[in-house]
Amino acid sequence: MGILNITPDSFYDGGKYKNESEILSRVEKMMRDGVDLIDLGAYSSRPGAKDVTTEEELFRSVPVTELIVKNFPETIISIDTFRSQVAKENVLAGASIINDIAAGSLDAQMIPTVGKLQVPYIMMHMKQTPQDMQKHTEYQDIVREMLYYFSEKVSEARSYGINDLIIDPGFGFAKTLEQNYEVLNKLELFDILELPILVGVSRKSMIYKLLNSSPVEALNGTTVINTISLMKGANILRVHDVKEAVEAVKIYNQLKD
Repeated sequence: MGILNITPDSFYDGGKYKNESEILSRVEKMMRDGVDLIDLGAYSSRPGAKDVTTEEELFRSVPVTELIVKNFPETIISIDTFRSQVAKENVLAGASIINDIAAGSLDAQMIPTVGKLQVPYIMMHMKQTPQDMQKHTEYQDIVREMLYYFSEKVSEARSYGINDLIIDPGFGFAKTLEQNYEVLNKLELFDILELPILVGVSRKSMIYKLLNSSPVEALNGTTVINTISLMKGANILRVHDVKEAVEAVKIYNQLKD
């Protein structure tokens, strides 16, 4: 899954893709590098990011979905949003998957809307909102609590007829650096849910803070964690750097074979 952020303030690539030419160039490069899915985000969810209105998120995202579908009709687009209206309008514009960092917790209409749209739904683990999530990192047993969270969310999704579910542990969301690595170390325990697992660690602070570097310097660490994640059961890697992730998958698959 290749990341396409059309936000001015994302932690790594904010403001990079400002016009049609830059957006199409980015999509074309990801496709050339072997991307399977493109994750379109119009709301920065980095810790402490500025909130934007639904109208602004729609204004940023829907025309880009239409642009990609027009120029690359074979592309599978997921829309990264926690708002049901944004999800619905982008699916109507051609997106195929909804990627929700809040698993319905920030919009009561999200799960019913996904059920009506009958598209795959990615549910991430997070507490509270992107603006204050890092104030909520208290857990007695983080993996046990996450498994309970997902079992509840899966049950709710099933009750609305959502058939295709994917879970995302939410690395960097309401978790300390140490907790992120505890979740990574126990990632195989999420197999008990019998659902595909998406891992999104690309250039995140759990890498560059540990290594005393920066997002720009965090590609090697990203590849290391992506490889560990594959070995522990991850099914989808959400990344800024598609070529390197595809290479990690090829090497892992060769070992598996």
